[in-house]
Parts: sequence; structure tokens; C-alpha cells
Amino acid sequence: MKTAAHVPGTRTAPWRSAAFRRFVLANLISATGSAMAPLALAYAVIGEGGGAGSLGLVLAVNTVPTVAFLLVGGVLADRMSRSRILLVGNLVAAAAQGALAVIVLSGAASTASIAACGFLSGVAVAFTVPAGQGVVNQLVAAEHLQRANALVRLPSNAVRVLGPVVGGLVVALCGPGWALSWDALTFLIAALLLHGLRLDAPVTAHSALSDLRAGWAGFRSRTWLWTYTVAGMVVVAAWLAGFQMLGPVLAATLYSGARSWGLVQGAFALGLLAGALVCLWWKPYRLLAVAVCTASLLFLPLTAMGLGLPLPAVLFAALIAGVGLDVAIVAWTTAFQLHIPDAELGRAGSFNSVGERLAIPLGYLLAALAAGAWSDREVLLVCAGVIVAATVLNLCVRDVYRINRTTPKPS
Repeated sequence: MKTAAHVPGTRTAPWRSAAFRRFVLANLISATGSAMAPLALAYAVIGEGGGAGSLGLVLAVNTVPTVAFLLVGGVLADRMSRSRILLVGNLVAAAAQGALAVIVLSGAASTASIAACGFLSGVAVAFTVPAGQGVVNQLVAAEHLQRANALVRLPSNAVRVLGPVVGGLVVALCGPGWALSWDALTFLIAALLLHGLRLDAPVTAHSALSDLRAGWAGFRSRTWLWTYTVAGMVVVAAWLAGFQMLGPVLAATLYSGARSWGLVQGAFALGLLAGALVCLWWKPYRLLAVAVCTASLLFLPLTAMGLGLPLPAVLFAALIAGVGLDVAIVAWTTAFQLHIPDAELGRAGSFNSVGERLAIPLGYLLAALAAGAWSDREVLLVCAGVIVAATVLNLCVRDVYRINRTTPKPS
């Protein structure tokens, strides 16, 4: 497989590489559509007469194929050209979103047809996520990985600040079909940009099943990797249950409702943007330990809302949590790329992603059950405590402190 060491000119700063700029631009353009898509999808379901149940069904149908096919995507990412997988995945996503836009604009949308398009989009995600995790490694030398990862996230985080606002205006003025049309177009443009990367495919003499078994053996043998995945699954479940599910409910009762919740989400998005900027200059030595610690800052807004603190305190807590999360993502991604062989990145990443995505329904289910026994504020505080407890337990793993910036990657 072609790596940064074999690509001429990649020993320079990442931004001087034309291939890297092409990859970042593809991610940025795709992000502008993806930032509008959730709002547009929700109003597309509402527009055809569906309620919370219909929207939940659509979201579930979108998530299930992603989880189901992630391991297949991980195996293919280590057997095929990753740029080719990203190209095809973006084309499939463009087709799915384009079909959804057409049926919404034509007035023929139904819960079943929207869910069918969502299923196809979920399949595309299952293949593009593992492939995308190994692309930066092939474009940038090891000493530039953290800066490159921060540069990939920086423009996308900026879009997350403005995207929902612009998406809301487009949906309000033109309808959800046009926002979905833009999402489809961005996937198509991204596919055309990714077509120019032309990364080499790895050479393998093993069967796909053998590769999957070897990938699982490698994942299981790395204590730092599977313990981080398990801890991450717990943190993601608690965060989604507290922030995404109960946050809007608390905002309606404790603050001014949608307006306040929009400010909280905006503060969190600004924190993500600031976190990417931090990673451009701060290069911590103990990458994994930093990732574990900074991700734990997600407990702050949950605690602030659970205690009923004034809105400015919640906004500040959300801002700091956003900074911490993006620093954690960049530090984790860099550690992952440095300490996993290039030939195993797809499979290792897919096992990690399966754990995090399984946390989504788990977190919502447990929060719904807990809400029957405790108040919403008490559940938020429990979620915050779970995040802290998972962090402390993960920091007790000795291997966490071995995954640093200078340890050479195994061959």
C-alpha cells in the first residue's frame, strides 16, 4: 500500500500537498450538506404526516445497516484502494439523498420511502468510515499526522457552527427537499474530488474471512485499543442520552426552550472549532491519556443542567466540552494512526466504530428506563457520573500511558 513515505513531497507541511488539500476540500463540501441533512430529514418526515415514531423508525433504519456492514467495510478498507471505496461510497450516498430529494419535492414521500433511502445511506457510511480512517496516513508523513488531522476537522467544525442555521433557513424558505438536494450534490462533488486521489490498494494473499479473523485478533490483543473502545461506548451512550435526548427537555423547563437549546448547541459547536485550533499548536506526548481525559469534559454541561445552573454557566460548560471533545478526537486519531499498522487500520477502526455506534440505541434505551425512576435532572447527573467513572477506569489501564507520540509504529 502506498504510504506517506512513498509519496513524493509528503515530508513537507500537510497543506502543501495537493492530494491532502483535495481530501480536505472533499470533506468540507460534504460537511456543508451533512450539516443541513438532519433538520431537512426531520421536516421531510413531519411534512408527510409522520411524528416522533416515524422519525425514530427512519433513524433506526439508517443506523442498523451501518452497524451491520461496518466490519465488512473494515475488511475491504484493508484490501482495496481506500480512495476508490470513498469514491463509490459518496456516489451511493449522492444517489440515496438525490432519490430522497426527488420523492420529497414531488410530494410522494412516505415513511417507508424515506426509510429506504436512509437504509442506502447507512450502507454507504459503513464503507466510507473505515476507509476514511486510513487515508490521511497515506497522504501525510507520521510527524505531520496531528496537524493534518486537525486541519481535516477545522473546516468541518466551522461548518457545524453555521450549517444548522443555514439549513433551517433553507428548509423554512424553500422546503426540506431543496436542502436534501444540496446534500446529494455535495456528495457528488466530494466523489469527483476523491476520484483524483488514486491511492494504491494493499497487496494481500488472504481471504476476506481470514482478514476479518486477523483483524479481530489484532484488536483484541491491543489492550489499550479495546479498553478505549469499551470506555468510549459508555461515554458516548451517557453523552447522547444526557445531551441529545434530555438536553432539549431540560431546556424547555429550566430555560427558554428552543432558543436556549440552540445557544447551547452553538456553544458546543464553537468549542469543537476551538479544539481543532488548539490541536494545531499543542502536541501532547501521551496522546491516548490526553484523549481519555479531554473527552471526560463532556460531563460538564450535563452537570450544569442537572444542577439547574444559570444559562451562561451551561453555555460555558458546553463550550469547554466541545474543546475537550475535539482535542480528544484529534489525539485519539493520531494515536490510532501511529500505533496501528497501515494494513490493519480499516479493520481496527471498524471494530472501534461498531462499539461507538452500538452505544447510540443503548444510551437512549437506558435513559428512557431511568427516566421512569428518577427526574430528568437526576438522570443527567447520573449520566455525568457515568462519564467520569468510565474515564477513571480507563485511566487505570497501564497501556494507556504507553501510547505516546514517540513510540514507533509496528511493521
